[in-house]
Formats: sequence, structure tokens, C-alpha cells
Amino acid sequence: MAFIIDTDFIISAPHKSFHPAASSSKSITKPRPVTLLPAGAGYLAHARRTLNQHSFDDEDRLRDEAAARDLENMKGLDGTEDDLGVGDEPEHPDLLLSDPKRWKDLDQYAVLGLSHLRFKATDEQIKIAHRKKVLKHHPDKKANSGDSNDDAFFKCIQKAHEVLLDKERRRQFDSIDPYYINLEDSVPTTKDISGAKDPEKAFFKLFGQVFDREAHFCANHPEEQVPRLGAPNASKQEVESFYDFWYNFDSWRTFEWLDKEINEGSNNRDDKRYTEKKNKNERARRKKEDNQRLREFVDLALSIDPRIKRIKQEEKEERERKKSGKAKTAAPPKPRTAKEKEEAAQRAKEEADAKAKQEAEEKTARLVEKKQRDADKKREKRAAKAAAGGGDATT
Repeated sequence: MAFIIDTDFIISAPHKSFHPAASSSKSITKPRPVTLLPAGAGYLAHARRTLNQHSFDDEDRLRDEAAARDLENMKGLDGTEDDLGVGDEPEHPDLLLSDPKRWKDLDQYAVLGLSHLRFKATDEQIKIAHRKKVLKHHPDKKANSGDSNDDAFFKCIQKAHEVLLDKERRRQFDSIDPYYINLEDSVPTTKDISGAKDPEKAFFKLFGQVFDREAHFCANHPEEQVPRLGAPNASKQEVESFYDFWYNFDSWRTFEWLDKEINEGSNNRDDKRYTEKKNKNERARRKKEDNQRLREFVDLALSIDPRIKRIKQEEKEERERKKSGKAKTAAPPKPRTAKEKEEAAQRAKEEADAKAKQEAEEKTARLVEKKQRDADKKREKRAAKAAAGGGDATT
């Protein structure tokens, strides 16, 4: 359908390279009836508001009141029972002034006061921390304080609670936990090790901490089963197995948390597909960079690992020992005791006597054979002479 729009300016002529899009001659898909079933949390909330004739504000207020009642009924928050190590973490003033619209930029563990536990926090600890924060920052308790931002941080608390109790969303946040992202920028270097008072001790301490931290992101094994850096006296097999594992390390880190938000209210499917494609490409890029970062760290560890130098030296000494052993094996053994010397002399004398006897026997045999040949020749000559004399007499 064409539209005519009046403008206050003159539109210039299109460029020579412009070609109008060809009109589509395809017809739309034939409509067909479908059955839509009301379901899901959103529908249940809508039905609840309709039946109770509540507004959205009423529903939020009732939910907050229920959370406050649960908190009041909770045991252990008065200090008489263990709070499972949650404690009371100090709150930074800037954190309390956080904009709930930018809740995704916040440290979700810091919001609930779990910075000292982070990914090690259990669901029960998260629930306890949330209830403590609700008791302290509930809008009803701050209504008379005159603070215009009295419920802003409370909204951040609710968001953090939702994220950390959702297994998938919590893993997404753990993948980009700002605490560990900052630590990645301060890994030990060759200079840190070579400049230390005890380079070997510094290597195992500094590099061991990084490997322990990275083990949390292993996708194929539980954290406690991931090979650690080990000890200075580790065997060659243990060292080779360690580096083989880390060169083939598979991380579960993903980067969906950093995705650009898709405008769900937009009806433009092309915009949604473009945003989804861009988010996918960004996740792949960040994943590749993270794998490269870890590989470079493993390369660095391998290049300065004191055990590698020790193993190479041991292999060199072993080769020299084997080479020296072969040379000794090729040389004739020398007698070491008087008895061995006497036995060797006796064997040598017997061998010499046997050889002399053999030579004498061979010489005697040759003489006998020669005499026999000489006798045979004499007989042949006498016979020939006799035969010649007999022939002359007959003639």
C-alpha cells in the first residue's frame, strides 16, 4: 500500500547505483486455526490479580510483606543460632545508591553480602543472606527515613536473589564474575618468579593459586578432581599428565550475561534476529579469547617450571650412565682377586699346553705322512728301474 508524505525539504535524487527492490509476488501463508492455552507464571499472576482485583503495585506490596513475615519468623537471625557463615558484610555507599535499571552491571554476590563466599555459597546461605538484606532494606522500614532512593537497592536485592537461586543464570554470572575477571589481569609473570628470593617457592605459590582458581571452570571433572600444580619433587609422569590435562582443558564459561538485551516489545523480527546473531558472535569471540588466555598462561607455566629443568637434567644423566655402561660391558673383564688371577693363569696355561700338544701331534702326523710318501716314491722308482732292465734282456 502506497503512502504520500509531505515534507518541508526536498529529497535528492537517488544515486546511480540504486535499484528498487523487486516486489514480491508470493502470497502469504494460508491462515489456519490454532488453540492457545493460557499457562505459565505470567498467566497465573494475571489470574491472581484478576480474582483478587489487585493492581501490579498491590501484588508487589503483598509479596514484599510475605517476604518480611517469613523473615520475622526465621530463626537464627538474632545471633542465637548459626547463620552458616553468612555474617554481616559491610555495604559500600556506592552500592547502596545503585540504579535498579542497571542491576545487571552489579556484583550479585556483593548485593547480598556474599563476596567472601561467591560461587561457594550454597542455596541455603543465599536464602539467609537475602532475608537479612530484606530485614534491613525493606521499603516499609525506610519509609520514614526521607530517602528518595528508599526502595532502589531493595529491587537490586530481589534481582540478585532471583539470579543466584537460578542454576543456569547463576552460572552465567559466575562466568563473568567481576572479582575473577579483575584477577585475570594480574597473573604472575617471568619477572615475578626470577626476581623472587626463592624462585622455586614463588613459582608453586603464585602459579598454584591461578591453577586452583581456574579449576572451578572445568566442564569435564568436579573441581576437586582437577589436577593441581603439584610438588617440586613430582615425577616426570605426574608433570606430563598435569600439562596434558591443562592443554586440553574444557571450560564451561559462557558469556550470555553480557548479551545485548533484545527488545521484546519490538515487532521487527529482523531486529531481533540481528541482535541474536550479534550476541552469538560476541559470545564466540569472548570464548575464543578466554581459551587463548588460559593457553598462554599454561605456556608460561611450562616455560619456567623448575621441574622441567630437573627432569631434563635427570634424562641427560641417565643417557650418559647407559652410554658409560655399554662401554664397560664391551671391555674384557679383569680379575679382581688373587684367586681369580690364579684361576685365570691356570686356564691360560691349560689352553697353551693344549695348543702346543695339538701342534706337536699335527707336526708328527705331517712327518709320518712325508716318510710314507718318500718310501712310496722309492718303491715306484725301483719298480720302474726293474721293469726297464727286464725289457732290454728280452730284446
